[in-house]
Amino acid sequence: MSKPPGTYEEVLAWLYQQLPYFQRQGAQAFRPGLDKISQLMDHLGQPHKAYPTLHIGGTNGKGSTSHMLSAVLQQAGYRVGLYTSPHLKDFRERIKINGRMMSKSQLMEFVHRHFTFFQSLRPTFFEWSVALAFNLFKQEKVDIAIVEVGMGGRLDATNILEPVLSVITNISLDHTQYLGADRASIAGEKAGIIKPNIPVIIGEKDPITAPVFERKARDVNAPLHYAQDTLLPKGLKTDLKGVYQAQNLLTAYTALQLLQGFRISAGALEKGFAQVAAISGFQGRWQTLGEWPKIIADVSHNEAGFSFLKAQLAQEDYVQLHLVIGFVKDKEVTKIIPYLPKDARYYLTQSGGPRSLEVETLSTLFTQNGFSCTTYKKVAVALQVAKKQADSQDLILVTGSTFVVAEVL
Repeated sequence: MSKPPGTYEEVLAWLYQQLPYFQRQGAQAFRPGLDKISQLMDHLGQPHKAYPTLHIGGTNGKGSTSHMLSAVLQQAGYRVGLYTSPHLKDFRERIKINGRMMSKSQLMEFVHRHFTFFQSLRPTFFEWSVALAFNLFKQEKVDIAIVEVGMGGRLDATNILEPVLSVITNISLDHTQYLGADRASIAGEKAGIIKPNIPVIIGEKDPITAPVFERKARDVNAPLHYAQDTLLPKGLKTDLKGVYQAQNLLTAYTALQLLQGFRISAGALEKGFAQVAAISGFQGRWQTLGEWPKIIADVSHNEAGFSFLKAQLAQEDYVQLHLVIGFVKDKEVTKIIPYLPKDARYYLTQSGGPRSLEVETLSTLFTQNGFSCTTYKKVAVALQVAKKQADSQDLILVTGSTFVVAEVL
């Protein structure tokens, strides 16, 4: 293409089609390393150095923790940039300033201005989106930016940052084909965001991963703090639902206690944590979509996530559970199935993306493990059938994949 696409829709289509995009292509679009993001930062004038940053890594809880931090800092009166991934419905969800998505015109202007450079460099979809975020945060003069790691840490494009604080929420088995087959190996990749002399907060301490983090922190002289050593103020709560949010709340609070140069009152802490969804625009984590029957959507997609879902379901009051569920191809579904109740009704489905696990394959896995299930090619149809079959006192849970949840929001 000799000239940049014209409309917003054409710009997005070009980006999705021309740049390697992991969320759609998987392994063939996974290109770890900091070479191209470094070239992008050089081209843009090092925008990521114009403001302090918090760098948030880990397996689960990165998005929740990032949005909690953003909400509190916003409530304290600061202008906050927030970069997370992937998005649910709109690409612009990835890049927010004070809880509001970037505008379509800002995205178009960025692509048009740097179109020729993009064509010559051929960054991945993730690399250019990170560059877009860092550049916009500089233009908008944010007081601080909160940046979520995409995958791993050591070779993730966001690791170009020199943050004032690093956070690693937890470690569990996910993306094992890219990050390592065991939790210690994955922890080694996540530990890559620990920087010389920069404090790091570890959200969850366990005997397998702790030595990995402690060794890396010692090697680079980074002060290491475990969230479990922090005493949470009595009565401090978050509006985000799900038992797993208690650990994220403690992790975010610990980070804010260690953050220097920002004044955060007790009132800002309380209100920020209590209104995360409204202040930061957070979606998809144990989110209620309807009542009678109650419909909940949650983007849990790995073994650790489903262990939390099992605990959460034990606290819910319902007559019959209906599960609308689908996965992407690289998930180890056989490790997730043991966390699922046999007495639920299952509506197996697949999202419209090319990485979606075919519903026929999913059905085979479920029936081999003694589950009774029905299959649907479209998420909307699966949910529609579940609604028809559910009574008012039942619970419908939509889960298994970001893409499945995105189609019902």
